[in-house]
Amino acid sequence: MIKNIVFDIGNVLTYYTWEKHIRSFGFAEEIYERVVKATVLSPKWNEFDRGVMGDEAVIDLLVSNDPGVEPQIRRMMADVGGLVSRADYAIPWIQELQSRGYRVYYLSNFSFKAGRECRHALDFIPYADGGILSCEEKLIKPQPEIYLRLLEKYGLKAEECVFLDDLEANVEAARAQGFEGIVFTDKEAAVSELAALGVR
Repeated sequence: MIKNIVFDIGNVLTYYTWEKHIRSFGFAEEIYERVVKATVLSPKWNEFDRGVMGDEAVIDLLVSNDPGVEPQIRRMMADVGGLVSRADYAIPWIQELQSRGYRVYYLSNFSFKAGRECRHALDFIPYADGGILSCEEKLIKPQPEIYLRLLEKYGLKAEECVFLDDLEANVEAARAQGFEGIVFTDKEAAVSELAALGVR
């Protein structure tokens, strides 16, 4: 029986707007593909999410393939707040689930810098019953330890939790720890999949 709903933050309870954000700094298509997209999708980027890579190291990583873009990269990194936008349904959805007796948590690869500068989009956090950010625990999804840490921190049972994330690898890792899992595409589909698990 599901008692706890665990949400990822990026693209589930907020919207990441990488392309829009990056293009606002005038990057050409080939630079975007070679410098920015390749870096963000690289394993090294996980160190930024875990909070163990500082801003200068991030800039060094981004400009390693093209030193000429450093001024644009510095402006972009100074405006991380422009990267994340609000999901207007987040707070009402959390409150609706709680009104039906569910506890709501978040579990996200969200960096310290983003958490500090994107408060406009993270206004749902005080409404949640708790959660973990990767930068707080120095762990990152899909490492099994981060899911186990959430269970330990709040005294939860995995079989009573369902985890929603937009990345299938992260959902599969949660399932391997005993969670139910939903690959999030949009709220409407997620509500339907939750209902199939008895969450109404």
